[in-house]
Parts: sequence; C-alpha cells; structure tokens
Amino acid sequence: MFVGSYIAKLNARYKTGITTEHSFRGDLQSLIENISHGVIATNEPTRIDCGAPDFIITKKDIPLGYIEAKDIGVDLYGKNLKEQFDRYRNSLDNIIFTDYLDFHFYKSKEQVTSIRIGKIEGNRIVPISDKSDEFSALIKDFCSYQGQTIKSSKSLAEMMAGKARMLANVIENALNGDNANDANSSLKEQMNAFKDILIHDITPKAFSDIYAQTVAYGMFAARLHDKTLENFTRQEAAELIPKSNPFLRKLFGYIAGPDIDARIVWIVDALADIFRATDVAALLKHFGKATLKNHSNYETDY
Repeated sequence: MFVGSYIAKLNARYKTGITTEHSFRGDLQSLIENISHGVIATNEPTRIDCGAPDFIITKKDIPLGYIEAKDIGVDLYGKNLKEQFDRYRNSLDNIIFTDYLDFHFYKSKEQVTSIRIGKIEGNRIVPISDKSDEFSALIKDFCSYQGQTIKSSKSLAEMMAGKARMLANVIENALNGDNANDANSSLKEQMNAFKDILIHDITPKAFSDIYAQTVAYGMFAARLHDKTLENFTRQEAAELIPKSNPFLRKLFGYIAGPDIDARIVWIVDALADIFRATDVAALLKHFGKATLKNHSNYETDY
C-alpha cells in the first residue's frame, strides 16, 4: 500500500518536467517512516555542502542507517559519483544508495542486495507491482540494524579510522564553505581559537585532522572507563574522560560538547556507535599495550 502510494506521488511530480532530486525527498521520508514505525527519517539539507548523506535514520535518537538519494534515472555507479560513493560506503556501516526507484543496500562496506520498485516509461513512472512486499521487508530490516559487536582490536582500529577520516573530511568542507561565504560558525570560532592559542598558521585541513583525532581518542579513553556498556553517547564521553588527563578532557569538551556544530553531530554520533558496540576494557585485556593503527595516518597510541 505504502509503496504504491509512493510511486504515484513520484509520478505526479515527475510528469511536471520541472523536478530535481530534492523534489522527491519528502515522499521518500514518508515512505520510510510509514513502513518502519518508530523511526525518524531526517532530511538535513544544511549538511549537504559539507559532505553528509541526505538522510539519517534514527530511533530514540540512536542512528540506525543513512540514505543517499540522487535524481531519478541517475547512474548510481557513474564515474562522477565514485568518490562520494566510496567515502560513504567505507565510513558508514548501514547505508542505502538510491535514485528513488532503484535501492542498493550496503552493510559493512559490502552490497547485500538491491531492488527496483518502479521504472520510467516515457514521461511516466510506473510501479513494479510484485516488489512491494519484498521492498517493505528490506526497509524494515534496514531500520532494525543494530550494528556489529566489535571483538578485535584490528576491527576497532579500522572502524575508528574510517569514521575519523570521514569526520575530518566533513569538517574541512564545512570550514572551506564558511570561509568562502564569509560565514561565522562554532567550527570557525574553534579554529580561530586554535590559531590564537596553539598553532598560529594552522590550515583548515590540519585543524580538521586534529579535531577528528581528538574526538576519536577522547571517545576511546572515555569508553575504556565506562561501567555501563549497554549505552554510550558523545555527551557521556565528555563526562567519562578521566580527570587525570585534564588537557584531553577539556579539549574534548570544547570541540565535541554542547556547542558542537550541527553539521558534524551525525558523524560524531556515528563514531559513538562504534564504541557502544565495543567493550574496550575487555578487548585490551587480550591485547596488552598496543598501538591501534591503520594505513590512513590516523594513529592512536595507548
């Protein structure tokens, strides 16, 4: 029922001949929320310029997955989309790429399935009627994603690094956009503070790297001292960083506290999801004193 109504709405807009990829987002948002009760599909266009997926799917404020939507009929595997496609696929564990008709589901970097629920015939969009139930089941599964339990230091290091790379990229894009538009933001204020106090000639890229590594390291230190393993958030992390490390505690609270820039909240929360799936103390019992390292130059020594 919901899929048929969704295709009818797409068709009505498409036939006008004046649509863009943004024209159909409200329809997709309603479709996801109608199929999977209790979730919220949030479309945040303010984040687009800094490199964030179009939709974040949450339930009780916990991120479940992401959706990147392109215009109807766009080649999702086209050369001009490869960089963005690879960045999202490698950094986000549960994501859908779609042109509103063709849906590709990825989990842990791998495509698990795809489904097409409508097709273009002339200047019309018509449903593929026998796909409705299958699509609804796939969306419900997508919205019930719990993430994997991380039981190896190598997996944790790789996932931390993937999120840190993504976070640095989003921050750099946001800062470059602020500078180009002569706009003020909390990120820009924080970078200017770094310039005044710590590194006078710091660049947006260098600041972005420092920011991302500080958030990743701070969350690791916080989770190591977390006694309630069933929950973990960026807000809790700010409280859990040991007072014996006042510099990290203060720096983390400054850059990832209540004044965090709205454009990066989603990826910082996604980093917290990794640690919610990890018992860091138990993991390190079998790991000893080690270095969590990967090829990306995001390195953290413990």
